[in-house]
Amino acid sequence: MTAAFRARIGECRAALAAMPGNSVALAGLFDAFDALGEAGTPEEAVARSAFGEGLRRQGRAAEAEAHHRAALSWLPDFGGNHFNLGLTLQALGRTAEAADAYGEAARLMPRFAPAPCNQGVLLRALARREAAETALRRALSLDPTLVPGWLNLGAVVQELGRTEEAAGCYRNALALRPDLAEAHANLGLAVKEAGRLADSLPAFERALALGLTDAGGVLAQLVQQMRHLCRWNGLAERSAQLAALMGGGATRQVHPWIFLGEGAGPAAELACARRYAEWRTRGTAAMPAQPDSGPRGRLRVGYLSADYHEHATAALIAELIERHDRSQLEVVGYSYGPDDGGPMRRRLTAGFDRFVDISDRSHADAAARIRADGMDILVDLKGYTQHARPEIAAHRPAPVQAQWLGYPGTMGAGFIDYVIGDPLVTPFDHQPFYAERIVQLPDCYQPNDRSRPIGPTPSRAACGLPDRGTVFCCFNAAYKITPDLFDRWCRVLRAVPDCVLWLLDSHPEASANLRREAARRGVAASRLVFAPRRPPAEHLARYRLADLFLDTTPIGAHTTASDALWAGLPVLTVTGEGFASRVGTSLLRAVGLPELAVRSFADYEVTALRLAGDPDGLTQLKARLTAERERAPLFDTERFARALERAYATMWDIHMAGKPPRPFAVRDED
Repeated sequence: MTAAFRARIGECRAALAAMPGNSVALAGLFDAFDALGEAGTPEEAVARSAFGEGLRRQGRAAEAEAHHRAALSWLPDFGGNHFNLGLTLQALGRTAEAADAYGEAARLMPRFAPAPCNQGVLLRALARREAAETALRRALSLDPTLVPGWLNLGAVVQELGRTEEAAGCYRNALALRPDLAEAHANLGLAVKEAGRLADSLPAFERALALGLTDAGGVLAQLVQQMRHLCRWNGLAERSAQLAALMGGGATRQVHPWIFLGEGAGPAAELACARRYAEWRTRGTAAMPAQPDSGPRGRLRVGYLSADYHEHATAALIAELIERHDRSQLEVVGYSYGPDDGGPMRRRLTAGFDRFVDISDRSHADAAARIRADGMDILVDLKGYTQHARPEIAAHRPAPVQAQWLGYPGTMGAGFIDYVIGDPLVTPFDHQPFYAERIVQLPDCYQPNDRSRPIGPTPSRAACGLPDRGTVFCCFNAAYKITPDLFDRWCRVLRAVPDCVLWLLDSHPEASANLRREAARRGVAASRLVFAPRRPPAEHLARYRLADLFLDTTPIGAHTTASDALWAGLPVLTVTGEGFASRVGTSLLRAVGLPELAVRSFADYEVTALRLAGDPDGLTQLKARLTAERERAPLFDTERFARALERAYATMWDIHMAGKPPRPFAVRDED
């Protein structure tokens, strides 16, 4: 038999001498060497790696890997073989191994720029950003014309928070490839994150004009930044394009949070979230299920967020975390956001039983840590809000997974079992619009912190307000103000000559645009007063100068509405279709002012006008709110904690019974 294999080697070599690259002869040659357990020549090792690369390009990556590894056993110090192995391992989704292979290729071929470039791309995917930056800078020092190097270096430094530097990287890529739509889109994102919203618009528009494989994500960003700036000229047309893309199923990259602002309804929002979840978590494999380890003394609940610092979510949950019943629960905070070193960060770190910083871990490594910690229930507090990392939950580190508080809608993802809401924001007849099973808390889905201080009330003059007249207030971000809603506000202002509208100074251009839009609608620009951002206690104190908070839709006030109510300011809202437009209604029911949640915009205008002409009525509403504040369910954190713990216990009981997740309402044990 040995003689036969040796004869075959000779025949194959002869065939290759006559026709180099003959795939049949190469396959026969390699089979014969493998049968004999022998190595070929260095030239044949290189040929074998090239043969494997050909198989990879045909989609036969597993076969390709075997040839690359054999080639490396024959010729371990040839960088090209390591590079080809890296390509194959990358195709197989084995990111860490591929990064190592590219690193070895870079070591052996110190002048070959694609090796450190590819290594840097994968190190970024592994969340090893500093190492990725080093590799990419090495690649670009070798070849400054390497466009993928500039794009990926830009992405890395952007993730490290150096947005202006990222913008410079994207501009370098565009100097080499002015027609590269991806670079224009990335530039738009970088300058947006740097706070230069107006500068992002031309970049997004250029990317769309050049053409993208999936234009939905960039179009959604363009729409959102136009909303932030209150640039309403052309906004309706862009929104219509976005709706058409979604309706036709032509995009998977529209950000669900942005799409909520379209007010397209729960069915369309579910479709958007499903497509986005599939795209965002593509290639993410769930961890194998683990057998249950037996009865527990306490449930282990992990809260996953990027917002454990001075942030709206942190302000809502701080007291809840402190009040969880430690005889029933062990609560762990998993943080992948920045540590601002502030008092809220310190309070939360102390409030959890354990606080784990996973910000420098890859999605897979973060999930592995959560799995190793033995969490029974993982609660994602981010959903699809800013800086969210749904990929962590997509790895399925916990047997039961829920989303709550941060995102007002469905995540459209199979890896989230439950959405925690209440009878108003998530009625059971909306279950068809949720990929998760609905869990209803008895009063309101939103917790509150009763310890948050309210500073001394300033004077009206100190806040730029007139001494007399009604003050309508809306401290929501400017992107929530729609042209239609602003029309209605201006009608109220025209009908009540001595009133003013007090808004948050979200962005200088937005404020200027709103003043101009008011003038176009017959309202003096001076009747719009803009409040600068202030520390929390000062901000809360300002609410006491206003007479009525006017809510927005389709995305209403959430934490902002709770702030107003906590400070004693009544909120007027319209009950909409989806979660995001029903939060105000839920809060008002839980604080004892249900009549301020009206059914239509017509009722909204009528009610605002009636209250503006009824100072005594407004005074009575404020007195009711003040009287109810200490005993209302909305601000009863102890009661909320017990209800949420009953929700967790029911989720776990369902899991332990071997049953699939199901909708349920948490009983009220008042």
